[in-house]
Amino acid sequence: MSAPATSHWTRFQKHFVRYADLGFSIDVSRMAFGEDLFATLAPRIERAFADMKAVESGAIANPDEGRMVGHYWLRNPDLAPTAELKKEITTTLDATLKFAEDVREGRILAPNGVKYDRVLVVGIGGSALGPQLVSDALATARPPLAIDFLDNTDPDGIDRITTRIGAGLATTLTLVISKSGGTKETRNGMLETERAYKAQGLNFAKQAVAVTGEGSELGKHSKSQGWSAMFPMWDWVGGRTSLMSAVGTIAAALQGVNVRQFLAGAAAMDEKTRSLPAEQNAAMLLALMWYHAGKGKGLKDMVVLPYKDRLVLFSKYLQQLVMESLGKEHDLDGNTVNQGIAVYGNKGSTDQHAYVQQLRDGVNNFFATFIQVGKARSGEAFEVEPGFQSGDYLQGFLRGTRKALAESARESITLGIAEVNAFSLGMLIGLFERTVSFYASLVNINAYHQPGVEAGKKAATAFLKLMGEVKGALTASSQTADEVATTLGADPEDVFHLLTHLAANGQAVVTLGASPAADSFAS
Repeated sequence: MSAPATSHWTRFQKHFVRYADLGFSIDVSRMAFGEDLFATLAPRIERAFADMKAVESGAIANPDEGRMVGHYWLRNPDLAPTAELKKEITTTLDATLKFAEDVREGRILAPNGVKYDRVLVVGIGGSALGPQLVSDALATARPPLAIDFLDNTDPDGIDRITTRIGAGLATTLTLVISKSGGTKETRNGMLETERAYKAQGLNFAKQAVAVTGEGSELGKHSKSQGWSAMFPMWDWVGGRTSLMSAVGTIAAALQGVNVRQFLAGAAAMDEKTRSLPAEQNAAMLLALMWYHAGKGKGLKDMVVLPYKDRLVLFSKYLQQLVMESLGKEHDLDGNTVNQGIAVYGNKGSTDQHAYVQQLRDGVNNFFATFIQVGKARSGEAFEVEPGFQSGDYLQGFLRGTRKALAESARESITLGIAEVNAFSLGMLIGLFERTVSFYASLVNINAYHQPGVEAGKKAATAFLKLMGEVKGALTASSQTADEVATTLGADPEDVFHLLTHLAANGQAVVTLGASPAADSFAS
């Protein structure tokens, strides 16, 4: 027993990296990589550093759309490649924070002359998920403005939110966030929200703020309707990395979050991982561990286990950041590679009673990423039994789970932060953004486009077009899906599902047969 313990201790000391000035650490000692990993991948590592430098300097990083990728400039405008961009970034940040302060302090009031006490965010993907994470992690129990999110086109979900707010809409500020303004989920949420305001005799435009791209459909609409304010989204900031733009800064500031500290945390991690060699570079270390675990092909999933309730949405946030960035069919040379890393997770120690059983004893198709938070609570200490507090148990469960996984040859990484605050959350987000970029270079893919997402949107648009045709083909006489499909020259399965949807929502009448093919539908 003593030899393995000594070996673990020696390996831990060798592969433990600590940034004491940032209150951050990374421990990769429980990843079973060989000591030759750094030497073997040295040419790829060198290229990844060069690629990152080019991105930060303003090189075209998204050739599909001819765009730069500049989310790193949002937390350090001095990196922006032109003085005009630097000014635009700083001016926008100042404007968003001033607007939020004016709302919080009552210098900007609701149309009824009362202070706003709630904000409703209408967006999807990066336009909602990032602000949700920041809100859950950093907002106080009683923030200056409460917050709700409409992040889907589910009418039942929309009704739940608007019904819960109820008469509170009179003092609710709505942020509609969409770069193009053409994203259907967000457009639908905007129209549904406008309907809810109108139902209470309220002027939606006077309580609405747009965050959108220049010349977008949403921008044109908000200007024509006289919305209360509009802030820019830039084409050089992707949705999944837009949290430190107006997409995230307004909602965060409205809730009293220290946005400048949030940005400073990300900038500090950028600086550390821009200059340090691979062995001491947290972002490169993470990227190399991802490469090692999946053999450079994404063969293992990443399970994210933050041991802090405030970070419960972090794994969900990383799902989009990692999977949308790295899930690619082709590499930069046009080869079919089907790259990607699947991400899932919840929180510790909740997972002790959920899926850790499989992690330890089931299929070994993952590596774990633990997130350890030093400070257990801000309030008064309380012992749940003599000599022990609740936070002691939380730490015990983290260490116990990590050890149990290691005993079953399950690999893990442990990230440590001193406490959850604006600076440390910004630091973590900055870390993973840079890791994604480094890993993409290591495996020779483009992290900054998303052709699969666009393909899904096009398919959905075609499906809705067909729905209109199916509605037009319905008559008072019953028809089967095959009959309607033959009339339209369409796929009968698509037609069947459309007819079933219409029937479930009172737009058609169905008579069930012995099989789907025998079901018949009428108007």
